[in-house]
Amino acid sequence: MSEKRQPWVQDLLWRLEALGFDLFIGAVRLMGVDRASDFGGWLGRTFGPMSGAHKVAARNLKLAFPDKDAAWHEEMLREQWDGLGRSFAEFPLMDKILPSTGRVEVVNKERLVEIAENRIPVVFVSGHLSNWEVMPAAIVDSGVICEMTYRAANNPYVDKRIKESRFRYGVRLFAPKGGDGARELLEGMKQGKSVALMNDQKFNSGVAAPFFGHLAHTAPGPTRLAIRFGTVLQPMSVQRLKGARFRAVVHDPIVPPKTGDRTADIEAGVRMINAFMEDRIRERPAEWFWVHRRWPNEVYAALAERERADLTVS
Repeated sequence: MSEKRQPWVQDLLWRLEALGFDLFIGAVRLMGVDRASDFGGWLGRTFGPMSGAHKVAARNLKLAFPDKDAAWHEEMLREQWDGLGRSFAEFPLMDKILPSTGRVEVVNKERLVEIAENRIPVVFVSGHLSNWEVMPAAIVDSGVICEMTYRAANNPYVDKRIKESRFRYGVRLFAPKGGDGARELLEGMKQGKSVALMNDQKFNSGVAAPFFGHLAHTAPGPTRLAIRFGTVLQPMSVQRLKGARFRAVVHDPIVPPKTGDRTADIEAGVRMINAFMEDRIRERPAEWFWVHRRWPNEVYAALAERERADLTVS
């Protein structure tokens, strides 16, 4: 059993990590947006396939697109790593990747203007599509007062720097994930603030809803908030156009049903969000975050069993 680190040792390690983070941010900002994005793409394409996450992504693609051939899967994996690498390198430069800088085209921007001018509290929902940091950047750049949830980094010094990076492009209202964050979101909506949540990741105690032909446990929180405050789910998606240029799309609102059966209404809202996410991923499959184990373990076990059976037959 490993001994617990002394507080001063842990603090020293955190500070060294933060120093490395500072050097990375400084180097990337010196490069400028386009060179940094290209460099990140190279890093992703070169080192991503060597990681254990590559196998997770490959399995996910097989589950979602079982009819596509091996060449298609390999191309999607390559493009995915390019995009993830670019997004990683673009993060310290998000204050330069905004609609106001000309790098983000916003489709249906009038909807954001309507929300901002009328102080309509809505629940923005999206997923890890392309560079997902573009979504909150586009929201706040349009004047919408919006709270975002985030998962704090384990290293408090790095966490402070991540917040500072987001402050540079206008994202200043954060609610930590968990009970405290949920209370902050509720208070914010009572004050007329919108909230923005990613709703495409596995949530073990969530609603089991269809996603690419398999049941996937999905967080009910966004739908629950919309129903509680009598508002809509406002979906958005982000598309990478070329290099470090993007399109943020504000889609038609999703209106959760109001049948009086709250549990059924929440489940229906979650299914609608999953359907929205699946449609966006099918449109641009290389731009989703495939390295996350989205489905239950038994789904992956069934895939492995089918692959073993195929090997036996061949």
